[in-house]
Amino acid sequence: MQNSLVSKYNVPGPRYTSYPTVPYWNNADFSLSEWKKNIVQSFSESNSSEGISLYIHLPFCESLCTFCGCNKRITKNHSFETPYLESVLKEWRLYTEILPERPIIKELHLGGGTPTFFSAENLRLLLKGIFHDAKMAENPSFSFEGHPNNTKGEHLQTLFDCGFTRVSYGVQDYNPTVQIAIHRLQPFVNVKRVTETAREIGYTSVGHDIIFGLPFQKKEHVIYSIEKTKELMPDRIAFYSYAHVPWIKGNGQRGFKDEDLPSAAEKREMYETGKRMLEEAGYIEIGMDHFALKTDSLFKAVEDKKLHRNFMGYTESKTQLMLGLGVSAIGDSWYSFGQNVKNVEEYQDLVEQGILPVYRGHMLNEEDLIIRKHILNMMCRLETSWEDQSLQFKELPDALLKLKEMEDDGLVKIGATKLQITEKGRPFVRNICMAFDVLLKRNQPNTQLFSMTV
Repeated sequence: MQNSLVSKYNVPGPRYTSYPTVPYWNNADFSLSEWKKNIVQSFSESNSSEGISLYIHLPFCESLCTFCGCNKRITKNHSFETPYLESVLKEWRLYTEILPERPIIKELHLGGGTPTFFSAENLRLLLKGIFHDAKMAENPSFSFEGHPNNTKGEHLQTLFDCGFTRVSYGVQDYNPTVQIAIHRLQPFVNVKRVTETAREIGYTSVGHDIIFGLPFQKKEHVIYSIEKTKELMPDRIAFYSYAHVPWIKGNGQRGFKDEDLPSAAEKREMYETGKRMLEEAGYIEIGMDHFALKTDSLFKAVEDKKLHRNFMGYTESKTQLMLGLGVSAIGDSWYSFGQNVKNVEEYQDLVEQGILPVYRGHMLNEEDLIIRKHILNMMCRLETSWEDQSLQFKELPDALLKLKEMEDDGLVKIGATKLQITEKGRPFVRNICMAFDVLLKRNQPNTQLFSMTV
């Protein structure tokens, strides 16, 4: 990858787990009553045919990882477990009470925070409570994020018995200097133990997360981390760029300086090196930042053109409705987005009062829905088309004109009614999607809202 392209396109940009992106939500037009109506509408249209997705945010961590921008509560006090899970189940009942029939759960993901902060028994009780008011779909996709240091065989077995077949472990980097900088000390032996235990129990997909661009990280650290990863051959790998967003309240990214981070050119070299190593090992690049073996369900989703992207990242199939439970969780009714309050005590207080704890959101208009489809196509299939009149929008000609320079640089191919992202353009998929982002174009921010695209 030429350094000139890296410097040219290395700008702040969204990761497009939604469109519109959260900073451009129109909260003034959002209301809890309309959110409920959209939930019921979407559920009625899709529950019987495709089921729903459920994301549950479990925010507690015993220590702060300084690379993390997620919403979390740092504590070693495990007495928080039961009251928090009781609140999650109360929130779930607030949703099921407005639904016309029992929901069919197709996808379920436990994220954090650290889901394995919670005891295996408490996780079992949580899931028992969820399915008291729901059905499990045929061939469901249930997954959770496990910390290699505290995921026990009991966690893995209990969740497997509850229908979970996929687990992802945050490896990040195996170099001690980098681990100290990000406050994530975990030896390879721990990752090996939980990976092998999951496979022995019967998990069909074990994933590892590896980050490039971390403080004090060098190309040789990435090479070493991937060499160690290849010893275990996880089914899928999230190999993604560190998102430096120290301005977001509550994260720990102020523990090091900007000069401690690799340059954009160094990050791109890390990516190209890692990508080559993964492909030589038999991994196929999927969408943005993801790699999978041909035996993994994520690769099969690409082959079947069913790959989807939402606030849980890349998923194997689309459900029109995704509900988010827990503090700061985001839900998606397709017609609207809604996010819960970010403070644990405020969340619990609202739920106790019988109030859905959603504090902001966005109602999608016709233009939003059209552009959302285009961005999903590019993020999941690396192409999009406007041959159908219903997928054309007023500013499409301007978007294509903006992409002309990227076409000259070999990043995209633009036809009369179709756009394709080239192999050379894969690392710049966020930049390409930004050309379609009319809200970003109309309201250029005065301060940095997003991490750098490279």
